[in-house]
Amino acid sequence: MAASMASQAAARGLRTAASKHLLLDKLKCTWSSPRRWLNLQEYQSKKLMQESGVAVQRFYVADSASEALEAAKRLNAKEIVLKAQILAGGRGKGVFDSGLKGGVHLTKDPAVVGELANKMLGFNLTTKQTPKDGVKVKTVMVAEALDITRETYFAILMDRACNGPVMVGSPQGGMDIEEVAASSPELIFKEVIDIFEGVQDVQALRMAANLGFKGPLQRQAADQIKRLYDLFLKVDATQVEVNPLGETPEGQVVCFDAKISFDDNAEFRQKAVFAMDDMTESDPTETAAAKWDLKYIGLDGNIACFVNGAGLAMATCDIIDLHGGKPANFLDLGGGVQERQVYEAFKLLTADPKVEAILVNIFGGIVNCAIIANGITKACRELELKVPLVVRLEGTNVHEAKRILTESGLPITAAENLDDAAKKAVAAIHK
Repeated sequence: MAASMASQAAARGLRTAASKHLLLDKLKCTWSSPRRWLNLQEYQSKKLMQESGVAVQRFYVADSASEALEAAKRLNAKEIVLKAQILAGGRGKGVFDSGLKGGVHLTKDPAVVGELANKMLGFNLTTKQTPKDGVKVKTVMVAEALDITRETYFAILMDRACNGPVMVGSPQGGMDIEEVAASSPELIFKEVIDIFEGVQDVQALRMAANLGFKGPLQRQAADQIKRLYDLFLKVDATQVEVNPLGETPEGQVVCFDAKISFDDNAEFRQKAVFAMDDMTESDPTETAAAKWDLKYIGLDGNIACFVNGAGLAMATCDIIDLHGGKPANFLDLGGGVQERQVYEAFKLLTADPKVEAILVNIFGGIVNCAIIANGITKACRELELKVPLVVRLEGTNVHEAKRILTESGLPITAAENLDDAAKKAVAAIHK
């Protein structure tokens, strides 16, 4: 059976929130990203690269028009690029509510940088990836503009199939690697890295040659590749993607744009990196959920879903849809949930004005159903729950959990199975 629209929406959100996978069949490589809430601006990623000796454009960061003007003067460059710093893509074709078109501008006049920054900072920039009202720009990056004679693609990522890191590159850079893989798979090159030995000189040189670098540039590109791998290890990255890794007319190999993804499990030893996390553009509810290790994705329906496990969550969304309802969210408790997390989850769900009913669907394997039941009763009493609540529990300690709910005296509708739960939740909003 094809997944329903609700399930597909939840799946898309889960890929954004938890991990996005790009499968290149020809390579059998998997791109994987960590949890969604570590977000670095472009200048932050470039700063990390700079600190590891990776060649990037000279740049400064400014949060006022006067600072941007001074930065442009300090660069003393032939040409300057001014970039609005937001997390969404498509900045170059975006529009500001100040009337300025484009979040990326080139100029040879430092005075123009100040004028442009004045129309960027404090204004909302709308792109194809932002909400319809756009995102307020608080910072701009003032960088030296360099000509690019050739663009290549290079990435280092963790690959389950290889049990470790791999390098992936293509001489066709500056465009989506998915398109290259689909149309010209022979232009995708892969090097498996021995996690104990690291990137060997011969591997780096071979990759540089495959990317099309020749003569002295091949050695220079190989050096950049090794430095990027050092950065990959240093910051506990799951992916370092450079697109484009470019060649300039002056004979430089430069990382013009980069995305770095991090392993959230290394947060305890990467405090400086995680301290740079920019949450200002994240959904406030998703951010609040993340603080309690809850995975929340807002949808457009009116039945809140409260589940454990991504698969069960999508199945719950599907069956609500099947019975004529619409899920309001995708909230996954995970495996090691405690009573306080259940309470905090209810706070998030009841704060959504769209929610007209709540469906709890728990299959207790690792999860103790009694913990869920105690959390539910506490939340119902303290939050004075005013919407219908349907609960389906199965698994570990389920009999104790059902006793807790029954003896609570709270208006909780019990369900025998998922189908029954979905029917009752949909019926509840139509009463």
